[in-house]
Amino acid sequence: MAKRDEILESALEVIAREGYRGASVKELAEAVGLSQAGLLHYFDSKDELFTAILRKRDEVDSRRFGDLDQKPSLDRMREGFVGIVRHNAEVPGLVQLFSRLAVEAGDPEHPAHDYFVERSAALRGTVAEAIARRQEEGGISDAVDAETIARVIQAVADGLQLQWLQDPTVDMAATVDAVFDLLAAPAAQSSGRDTP
Repeated sequence: MAKRDEILESALEVIAREGYRGASVKELAEAVGLSQAGLLHYFDSKDELFTAILRKRDEVDSRRFGDLDQKPSLDRMREGFVGIVRHNAEVPGLVQLFSRLAVEAGDPEHPAHDYFVERSAALRGTVAEAIARRQEEGGISDAVDAETIARVIQAVADGLQLQWLQDPTVDMAATVDAVFDLLAAPAAQSSGRDTP
C-alpha cells in the first residue's frame, strides 16, 4: 500500500504540472521508478489508475481545506468549498482529468462511475445539510429546498470548471462565492419587497 500511495502522490504532481494529456502511464511510471507494467500491477487499468488519482486528490484536498464530510457550519463549508475551487485553478491538469473522467463515467460500466456517483452524493449531502441548518435558523430563505440549492451549487462549480478550461480568465472561486452570497440575499431582500 505504501508504494500505491507513493504512485498516487507522484501522479498528482505530474498531472498537475504536465496536464492530463501530458501524463502518460509511461511518464507516471518513470516518476516513481517503475516500468509501465510495474505501475499497472497496482491498478487494473489506466482508468482505474486515474480514478484512484482523483480519490487521492480528494483526500489531499480534505486535509488541506477541511473535511467537508464532517457536517461543518455553512460558513466553514463555504470556506472549504471555495478554497478547493480556488486551488483547482492552480492544478489545471487535475481539472482536465476530473472533467474528462466525469463525462466518461456517465457509462455505468466505467471504472470511475461509482466514484463520481458517491462523491457527488456525499458533497451534495454535506452542502444540503449545512444549508438546511441555516434555513432553520432563518438565515436563508426556505423557498427552495436545501437539496435543490446544493445541486445548483454543485452544477455551478462543475460547469465553471468546463468554462475555465476553455477560458482561463474565468474566476471560478469568485463566481462560486457569489452564489453563496445570493443564498442570504433573498431572505434579507424579500422583507423589503413585501412591505408597501
